[in-house]
Amino acid sequence: MDVKIKEFIRPITENCRIRHKHSRIKTKIVEFSVQLEIFRKNKWIPIVRYDTAHGVAHRDQIHPDGTVDKTPIFCLDYGDALVFAERDLISNWRGYIDRFLKEVKKND
Repeated sequence: MDVKIKEFIRPITENCRIRHKHSRIKTKIVEFSVQLEIFRKNKWIPIVRYDTAHGVAHRDQIHPDGTVDKTPIFCLDYGDALVFAERDLISNWRGYIDRFLKEVKKND
């Protein structure tokens, strides 16, 4: 089995980016991780992550206190789940960042 791994970072703004990593065998995605990050206090912090850890595609919504809300993605195919994840983060990054920063303010 020849596993190909692809990794890249997609800048959104100066302080916001999407980190993408996926593995495939031929044309089949066998695992992935796509996460929205903001640069805050001199480091990149994950806000939302889609991945296939634990053998199921899901979304992790990460809170400033480190707690995580997990939501399954109901796609049997990891390729479809990866496309969904990318589109969601590209379309909704502002809302995710606003939510995170409101929580930061609330807890400061």
